[in-house]
Amino acid sequence: MKPAPFRFSIKFFRWFCNQNLHPSIEGDLLELFEENVKTKGVLRAKWLFLFDVIKLLRPDIIKSRRQTSHFNQLTMIRNYIKLGWRNIARQKQFSVLNIIGLSVGFTSCLLVFLYVHNELSYDTYHTKLDRIFRVLHAYGKEEPIAPEGYQVWGGAPVGPALLEEFPEVESFCRFTSPNIMLLEHGENRFQENNILFADSTAFEIFSWNLLEGNPATALKEPNAIVLTQSMAKKYFGNESALGQVITVDHKDLVTVTGVMEDLPSQSQLTFDALVSMVTFHRMRPNIFGYWGYVDFYTYVQLSQPSAVQALKEKTKTLYGHRIPENVGAARLDYEPMEGSYLNSVASRQPGPTGNLTDIYMISCIGIFILVIACVNFINLTTARSVERAKEVGVRKTLGARRRDLAFQFLAESVLITLFSVILAITAVAFLSYYLSQLVGKPIAYDVLLTWQSGLLLIGLTLFIGIIAGLYPSWILTKFRPTEVLKGKFKSSRSGSNLRRILVVFQFSLATLLIIATTVVYNQLQYLKNQDRGFTEDQMLVIDFGWDSIVQNKIQTLKNEYLAHPEVVSASASRAVPGDFFPNAHTGIEDSNGDLLYHGPAIYEVDADFISSFGMEMAAGRSFSRDFLKDSAQSLMINEAALGLYGYSKAEDIIGKRFEQWGRQGKVVGVIKNFNYKSLHNNVEPLAVRYGQALDLRKLSLRIQSNNMHRSLAEMEEIWNKLVPERPFNFTYLDQSFNAHYQTEVRFGYIFGTFTSVAIFVACLGLFGLTVYITEQRTKEIGIRKVLGASAASIMKLVSKEFLILILLAMIMAIPTSWLGMNQWLEGFAYRMKIGPGIFLTAIFLTGLIAMATMSWQTVKAAHKNPADVIKDE
Repeated sequence: MKPAPFRFSIKFFRWFCNQNLHPSIEGDLLELFEENVKTKGVLRAKWLFLFDVIKLLRPDIIKSRRQTSHFNQLTMIRNYIKLGWRNIARQKQFSVLNIIGLSVGFTSCLLVFLYVHNELSYDTYHTKLDRIFRVLHAYGKEEPIAPEGYQVWGGAPVGPALLEEFPEVESFCRFTSPNIMLLEHGENRFQENNILFADSTAFEIFSWNLLEGNPATALKEPNAIVLTQSMAKKYFGNESALGQVITVDHKDLVTVTGVMEDLPSQSQLTFDALVSMVTFHRMRPNIFGYWGYVDFYTYVQLSQPSAVQALKEKTKTLYGHRIPENVGAARLDYEPMEGSYLNSVASRQPGPTGNLTDIYMISCIGIFILVIACVNFINLTTARSVERAKEVGVRKTLGARRRDLAFQFLAESVLITLFSVILAITAVAFLSYYLSQLVGKPIAYDVLLTWQSGLLLIGLTLFIGIIAGLYPSWILTKFRPTEVLKGKFKSSRSGSNLRRILVVFQFSLATLLIIATTVVYNQLQYLKNQDRGFTEDQMLVIDFGWDSIVQNKIQTLKNEYLAHPEVVSASASRAVPGDFFPNAHTGIEDSNGDLLYHGPAIYEVDADFISSFGMEMAAGRSFSRDFLKDSAQSLMINEAALGLYGYSKAEDIIGKRFEQWGRQGKVVGVIKNFNYKSLHNNVEPLAVRYGQALDLRKLSLRIQSNNMHRSLAEMEEIWNKLVPERPFNFTYLDQSFNAHYQTEVRFGYIFGTFTSVAIFVACLGLFGLTVYITEQRTKEIGIRKVLGASAASIMKLVSKEFLILILLAMIMAIPTSWLGMNQWLEGFAYRMKIGPGIFLTAIFLTGLIAMATMSWQTVKAAHKNPADVIKDE
């Protein structure tokens, strides 16, 4: 018996070298150690032990033993993989179910990742993004101002004043809202709807790549235009666009001073061309010094991101006396451009916005699908525990350690996960195009080809493989070989309970998603069927972009179209419902006889607008050609504007004085509320004034036709006959108005698609469990049939437990889904109520899907010949 200190040292040495010691080396160590104990004591002997090891062991011995250790480890890993592959190949049905389930889960997760990455990547290509801030404006007397009370739209003088007065501001850039221009070059003539005026600092602040021209001077001079690459190709083909001259609206000439790369799809600011701001200044110099005129989006570049806090404090009173007193206070705030696509709630956004709630919900679906797939894997693996028990028992009898068995089962799990990931990556390569079509924007697949994504996928493969295989490997390696080999082993109650819990869990998720999808679909239908307060069917809207030629012929055009038998009505206006519109500083006489000022939205229309759109009057009258003063001295408002000016009854405001944009007169009518914006918002205050010819840009025609294709050709023929100078550009009112709900429609498509996938994966696992249980109970079913059991009773026997679990899952999903979808509906001013019918529908669908999944296998088992099953008994 070796002394205790020596035994300790030998254990340490074996751990250090990772090998058993040769007897001769152990003898030498014993001699040295005993000598050190006698001469230097036990404590010092322990510390000197390591140095003795280094003296005695030659480098070649250490190297040889380490090489042997590495070789053994590689051999073990190779054996794990080989055994894992054999088990996967032997159990083809369960392996295929697991691989398909996991691959669908990974595919869904990767597609969701691509979508979420796209949404989170807006504007991130700007190198100075952390220092770029948008200026927000708020007008009125209310305090404090909620974030929703600000708008991105502001006045032209704000940017120059910030640069001049505050050292935190290094530069600024203003953009106008999109302009409609008719561009001509040679034979090419197109009406462009997305051209912005911009300051010369645009290419200094924003990271837009100029392919031709000088970014420092491209927008400095008057009548300069910078085209995007696709726009340049549209007008000049493969010829260089630099220096070319383009005619604008028949009369003005602009010179191409630059060609820039097309904007990335993840850009909130979108345009096809930029015209120098000095050009706009020459056209309307008066508005550039007027603080009350609102038509500009202002971006500032700060010296450092943290400077924004000081700037907020310093600029609280920037407007001061610079705006009319009756407007009230005007305040500024600053919003980081980074994340504004998803996080901004200010009105008058310069481009599309995303929805953070939708991203959370879609991300949850992707995670749910992967979790359901992992649950399937755990369920199917533990369900097969009885079959694997004999294998474990034999291997334990032959000396296999529990650790080795656990590693083998984990290797199988990781191998299945690896196959699933490879299939998923292949599937995503094909499905990314369809995802782009589904969401209505290009989704880049190449983000998965970066080394960061590669590491993420490897890590995810190992993580999911280990997590999904951890519990099965723990269960399988617990088996006692004596019980297994004697045939006494049975599936544990804990294993059965776990499978029940997991079935309830995954079908709770599936039911939750079905309820959510039903709510989303019904809400979209609710919006489509909501009465908007005007008639939109077969309304053709021709946009001529303030073309003076068309404006001068507007009455002639209306008369010509009204002569057509299929044209029911015709009207001209500045905007139509669902359109972009300005706000007007409007004063209306209150009950005390004073003018009370607010800034409602404004429509400029002709005398036929109200009747043509089928709107109704709540009090007073509409504009009429019989009243000559209407063109300059009359105003209408909607019902929502009554409270703004202190009135509760529509009749009480009729005849009251008004002042608006240089006009004075009386209120002649109150229009019943109609949704001129989207149904996300309640109807807001609106003022409607008589529009002169120069104020009009749209001609609306109501058509009754059974052949719209032929009617459109005839409408275009009339147009080309009277105004051949202008292209016939039209939209249908219902289509353009419904464009406000494209985000929700696409969200509904995405949600419904991934919900279907989640249900498919859940049913895949249910199918696998049904197959396994029917196989395990084959002899029982055969005996029951011999004793007279019917096919229906056999089907009930197999399905009963699962149906009870699924019913429990559906009941558990109801409160969570009710809370979640009520929160989602908060984003709509007009929203449906979630009634019991939604939940009953979801329960019925879930039960029907589950029954359909189990029916094939249960029917097969119920109709199997019992003689074939029990003949070996």
